[in-house]
Amino acid sequence: MTERDAAEVVVETITRMALEQRPLMLRVLPADDVHFWAHYPDDDARDAMTRSRWYYHVHAPGDRDPSEHGHFHLFLHRTQLDDPDAVLAAPAEGEDAPAHVTHIAGLSVDQSGVPLAWFATNRWVTDEFLYPADTMIAHLDLYNVDATPEDDLVNRFLTAMVALYRIELADLLRTRDAALAALVKVSGPEAYEADSDILATCPIDLDAKIESLGIA
Repeated sequence: MTERDAAEVVVETITRMALEQRPLMLRVLPADDVHFWAHYPDDDARDAMTRSRWYYHVHAPGDRDPSEHGHFHLFLHRTQLDDPDAVLAAPAEGEDAPAHVTHIAGLSVDQSGVPLAWFATNRWVTDEFLYPADTMIAHLDLYNVDATPEDDLVNRFLTAMVALYRIELADLLRTRDAALAALVKVSGPEAYEADSDILATCPIDLDAKIESLGIA
């Protein structure tokens, strides 16, 4: 998907959500009894064809930026990588880990479902198989969640957002790696399991991004 094609999908899906008066979070969360930290959907949204996945969750008040409603976590499956064994850091269970995924980034949204920022995390936050930035960047084009059983507009929006922000995500992942390298220099491999959670952020101005591509 080209950057322009991705922008058109983002505009289309957001427009349809607005017309239906059902923003992103209302398409993901239950009508009531939302639990902090829980994954929505419970077992993640998994694409049956690509094995890419996502989930949404909400932090307790005071734990995140008050303008944020919640955020998506987006993952590739290790089988989508050319060399799935070339990890920087892995879960303690190794190959017996319950989820063989690698985290691309988090996507935070505001109280109206408008994207606020991308962010990159330390390994322990999502218990991922952590790969170098260059590996992740080379495989961003493979992220596709159009075929999960969840809301079609949410699926297509997330696939398109990764395609639209490939350049920014590449910079985000390289910044994450630089932060990790500094932590590892001080603490060694234990840094991957340390308290540092958010290692890089990239604010989103969706209107400016779309306008830069000449899309009304």
